[in-house]
Amino acid sequence: MDFKRDKLEEDQLIYFYRSLLLPRMIEDKMLVLLRQGKISKWFSGIGQEAISVGATLAMDMNEWITPLHRNLGVFTARNMPLVDLFRQWQGDPSGYSKARERSFHFGSKAHHICGMISHLGPQLAIADGIALAYQLRGQLKATLTFTGEGGTSEGDFHEALNVASVWGLPVIFLIENNGYGLSTPTTEQYHCDYLVDKAKGYGMEGVRIDGNNILEVYQTIKGAREYCINAQRPYLIECTTFRMRGHEEASGVKYVPKTLMEQWSRKDPIKNYEQFLVREKVLTEMQVASIRHEIKEHIESELKIALQPDPLTLSIDHELIDVYAPIVDNTITPFEKLNNPILTTKRFIEAISDALKQSMVLYPDLILMGQDIAEYGGAFKVTEGFVEQFGKQRIRNTPICESAIVGAALGLSIEGVKSVVEMQFADFVTMGFNQIVNNLAKIHYRWGQNADVVIRMPTGAGVGAGPFHSQSNEAWFTHVPGLKVVYPSNPADAKGLMIAALADPNPVLYFEHKALYRSKSGEVPDEYYTTPIGKAKIISSGEDVCIITYGMGVVWAQQYQEANPNISVCILDLRSLAPLDYESIKQVVQMTGKVCLLHEDNLTGGIGGEMSAWIAEHCFEFLDAPIFRCASLDTPIPFNLELEKQYLANSRLEETMQRLLTY
Repeated sequence: MDFKRDKLEEDQLIYFYRSLLLPRMIEDKMLVLLRQGKISKWFSGIGQEAISVGATLAMDMNEWITPLHRNLGVFTARNMPLVDLFRQWQGDPSGYSKARERSFHFGSKAHHICGMISHLGPQLAIADGIALAYQLRGQLKATLTFTGEGGTSEGDFHEALNVASVWGLPVIFLIENNGYGLSTPTTEQYHCDYLVDKAKGYGMEGVRIDGNNILEVYQTIKGAREYCINAQRPYLIECTTFRMRGHEEASGVKYVPKTLMEQWSRKDPIKNYEQFLVREKVLTEMQVASIRHEIKEHIESELKIALQPDPLTLSIDHELIDVYAPIVDNTITPFEKLNNPILTTKRFIEAISDALKQSMVLYPDLILMGQDIAEYGGAFKVTEGFVEQFGKQRIRNTPICESAIVGAALGLSIEGVKSVVEMQFADFVTMGFNQIVNNLAKIHYRWGQNADVVIRMPTGAGVGAGPFHSQSNEAWFTHVPGLKVVYPSNPADAKGLMIAALADPNPVLYFEHKALYRSKSGEVPDEYYTTPIGKAKIISSGEDVCIITYGMGVVWAQQYQEANPNISVCILDLRSLAPLDYESIKQVVQMTGKVCLLHEDNLTGGIGGEMSAWIAEHCFEFLDAPIFRCASLDTPIPFNLELEKQYLANSRLEETMQRLLTY
């Protein structure tokens, strides 16, 4: 192994040795604790330490890194207290994730480390968003993100590299190629000669290096960092290395040929670097032994403290509170507290546009991202004219890569930048589903990081657009703790809920019905105001029956009411689907005793089923009839207008109400 000192001083070389040795010795101890049953699982990075340590030392301490399972050296090189790491690994409530996460699935804002999820690709796009925040602020910084050779097969790898290159972002993408994805060898993972060859396809620079040589890793990353900052371009680095233990300890290494294991054991990054330092007379054998003893004593001392865990106090309230980040911005006036507002008649689409435009002024670093949203103004022209007013840096056309853009939005949030992502159609959210339900939704509960992201979801049928541009998929997200879901039915709420979503530090999915864009008008305050998330509104009072609904369902309910003036109908507009306003639901059930749950979504799995169960459990004594649901058919949405009309819930509302009223 060829170690090149260049201009590195002896003190630096020794510091590198200490930094390299620490994670190895911690791992040796953790494997003992694993056998003793004091920890439950361990993902070993033995043999790969030079990459984590060398790369981290090459970055500034206030630059974000997004590591993976085998990057203990990132955490230790950022000087995270060992006692806190030990507590984390034991599931102690005083650990970084309050006992809610395992091994390396946690982050720390103080140390600029973003916690991973088990789905390996999504970390890469987060680095894009962080780098974008640096760039927009004119900060001379770069981000470093890790992936394994197996992770390069993920679509997120392609999307993240493509976005970084197209947008010219200072991101270092580092591939740890250790030869195996669990037990699958590289010959079954990719068919190019080297993974770094992929850099050419994205128009970026790249290099392949010896990942077991800490000096080569350090100097390469340091040079790549300078390049990324000066050129405002991404860089791809492939580090060749080997994992000397199983994917995790239970996996073993029986699938690895013995000769290959012997070959890589001779390339041990610590043994070789240690020999180099002794050979260069930077350290003596006695000094090596002294450093090892000192580190061992430090590990034992920290572990002794960590093995006296804090008692875990079980509290359901505490768990529920941490699902969402607290709202700290209460300065925006709620709708009901507006004092003689100036009202202007606006269409639904204009109210949304108005909310976004006013928010762009209030939040000078707010970013809008989506396909064709800049000069074209978006598929439905919601952002028409925005690019002329706010510029292309803030109104950003994106490549067709929903997952990477949602991930980038999370990266922006990590750096304190708000963003709105437009799904061209709500149907396309499936391409970004993982980022939403596993990254955005869970991140605050996992390690206290908020996801200040609003995702606009043009949704709904009624325009003959067929099964891939018309479906109502809001119920998918109401099941996911950590997400908020809003769905306005009128222009005033459309504006107020958008403003409330932007003021909320949590991820909000904002559903906007396409058929309401230009068909629904109403008076909208010119002022900047909020419609409270989680608060329903009684649209009309009635005594005979109540219809609980939202979105287009409110329009249908009002049409039914107008067509049947002899029936006293109470209409409750939910406005928010997560959280639900159970107090208002109970109120209207008490008022009428007969309940119709109306929504455009399919019957099975729709939110009507959840509300029905809650009403049956909590309001049974107020009911005078079974709870009726009126929803769309359990089929994909057909293209033909007559078939679509038959599909939609509205075609069965009259019949459903008749059965309910005559029960």
